Amino acid sequence: MLAVLAALGVVLLIFPGLVVDHDLAGGHLAATDRLRAVNNVRSTLLQAVGGAVVLFGAYATWRQLRVSQEGLNATREGHVTDRFSRAVDQLGSDKLDVRIGGIHALWRIADHSPRDHEAIVSLMAAYLRTHLPWPPHEPGSPAADASINSVRPLETRAADAQTALTCLGVLRQDPRPQWLNVSLADLRRADCDGLWLCGVNFDGACLEAASVYKANVSKASLIAANLRHVEFGTSILQQVRCIEADLRGARLVKADMQRADFSRADLREANLRSAYAQDAVFAGADLRMADLRGCDLSGANLQQAKFEGALASDLTIWPAGFDPRTAGVVVTADPGAEPDNLLPAAAITRQVPPLQSD
Repeated sequence: MLAVLAALGVVLLIFPGLVVDHDLAGGHLAATDRLRAVNNVRSTLLQAVGGAVVLFGAYATWRQLRVSQEGLNATREGHVTDRFSRAVDQLGSDKLDVRIGGIHALWRIADHSPRDHEAIVSLMAAYLRTHLPWPPHEPGSPAADASINSVRPLETRAADAQTALTCLGVLRQDPRPQWLNVSLADLRRADCDGLWLCGVNFDGACLEAASVYKANVSKASLIAANLRHVEFGTSILQQVRCIEADLRGARLVKADMQRADFSRADLREANLRSAYAQDAVFAGADLRMADLRGCDLSGANLQQAKFEGALASDLTIWPAGFDPRTAGVVVTADPGAEPDNLLPAAAITRQVPPLQSD
């Protein structure tokens, strides 16, 4: 500080006179004029010094704020890490309410910490695979061959798994990671209404009698999945892969199935009324006794598909060159708009009718 004050004294007391003498270059100037010139130089220097002080103060303040912000970020990251660790520990608890609390804690972290979003979504998928394997082998789980009408909804059978599935389906609005593995999971009677399940791998999983109403399942993989009696009404199934899947009795009313792949899938007794299946692939699929009234199949691949006993109407749109009557399709009058499906509460078991194709 003493050095700075000494330097300022030299600059303000001595330097202005030197500047004026240098500018005069040996010329003569009255004392009052010289004093005025020195004061002008001194005023200019004072303004420059003041400006420098202001700039330095602004820089020091900015630097202090940055250091403080970095400290706050580090503290916040530490808190998030602690909360994440505690929540993961809760998932391993033997108490149901503690596990559900851990899932909700991770859900909240994902909402506020974008860098943890992908890890938490992957963790929910792993939780479903490990806690609900298919075929089931956990004590108390319904047997794989149990009648679906005897299986309780997932919300009452495994409330923690239903919470994890809902968390995953909400967080998938941000599609990271692009591919998510929930294959070989027991999701019978799961509640997936309105969820975002695009890009999820459900290969080999069992979603029998699950409710997937108004959900986004585009680009998901359901290869060899059990989808009997699934409610897909008004859902988005664009480019979904249902190769060799069992969709008997499934309800796909007004579903958007454009460019979906149902190769060798079993769609017997499925309800596809007013569905949008443009450019979909049904090669080798079994659509016997399916309801295709009002379904748009323009551009669809129907090679080697079976249609005996399937229902169609004058509003059904077929690909060019396809003769439905030759394929065994029964053409009837269109019954009009499909009534809305009144979805029961998730905890109420929805009874499904027996399949004639069993």
